[in-house]
Amino acid sequence: MKQEEIMTGEKKRIIQSKERLFNLGAVLPGSLSKQWNVCGSAGCKCKNPDRPVKHGPYYQLSYTLKGKSSTAFVKKTALKEVRARIKRHKEFRELCDTLVEAYVVEFRKHGIEEDQS
Repeated sequence: MKQEEIMTGEKKRIIQSKERLFNLGAVLPGSLSKQWNVCGSAGCKCKNPDRPVKHGPYYQLSYTLKGKSSTAFVKKTALKEVRARIKRHKEFRELCDTLVEAYVVEFRKHGIEEDQS
């Protein structure tokens, strides 16, 4: 068997990481929090001086994208999917790190070959 035909451990990791990334699905960065708010209506229960009752809970996604922090409200009906996408984003980051690490190991062992992409 020729040496070129033997797949290295790094090449296997690269292929597996790419396949998992391709099949990962939608992702969302950030974290989810629960918020309670006070409105501006003077007679509202949230303004009661003795027993104020805040409005909520409201769910909020906080994230940073391209160095800019932002938030977005999330409907209760979307909570399950948003949580799943946040979890997949963590997996996405781990897979990217694994892929880059495998490329670096491959480079350090074998250099750059012309036919690699």
